[in-house]
Amino acid sequence: MRYFIYLSYDGARYHGWQIQPNGISVQEVLNKALSTLLREPIEVTGAGRTDAGVNASLMVAHFDCQQTTDNGQLTYRLNKLLPPDIVIHKIQQVKDDAHARFSATSRTYHYYITTEKSPFEPYAYRFPQPLDFNKMNEAAQTLFDYIDFTSFSKLHTDVKTNNCRIITARWEQLSPIKWQFTITADRFLRNMVRAIVGTLLDVGRGVLTIEQFREIIEKKDRCSAGTSVPGNALFLADVTYPEEIFDI
Repeated sequence: MRYFIYLSYDGARYHGWQIQPNGISVQEVLNKALSTLLREPIEVTGAGRTDAGVNASLMVAHFDCQQTTDNGQLTYRLNKLLPPDIVIHKIQQVKDDAHARFSATSRTYHYYITTEKSPFEPYAYRFPQPLDFNKMNEAAQTLFDYIDFTSFSKLHTDVKTNNCRIITARWEQLSPIKWQFTITADRFLRNMVRAIVGTLLDVGRGVLTIEQFREIIEKKDRCSAGTSVPGNALFLADVTYPEEIFDI
């Protein structure tokens, strides 16, 4: 039987979601906890692969097991066993062919900028230079005109295409010193959000014009785009699925 597991995590002490040979990952910790409680080898598959230090306010993963589970009880026991920086929200049975990654129809990320010193800087990128967020929003709207985002992709990845369909891209002010960038797409490339944000910051501080931002996308060259911003301020915030995968 296949189950979806909904969780959140603080990525500060992890080498990303995916199992790594040189450091602890969220996937590894979750595998061990589920295998211990269910008394059979369990391997989870995530909706995406967050990089080292990146957080998730909502990640979805799936796993298979041979037994029928009490999902409420398993959620409770997992939360007791897991470290405080990983929290399970719910576990739900899905169709056997449902896939946390390939069945997803969209993913949403949030990135946080603070313009002044803040006690919550571990979860936001402090950027003290003046920024024109109106221009950054105008530049973000140009993303809807393209599907090939090679310029914002980590080099030498194993994906077959760099095409993505961006649905939402906007900056919103949350407080006098804090801003949130929300971006939703059907899929994301490695490092894509952090590269987009870094390039939008170049627009906001006057290094790039909106037309130059557009030219960077059209060049399909990662070297022409801005620097990737730090991962600690990035959150995977939502993953959506078609309703039919839950009809069992």
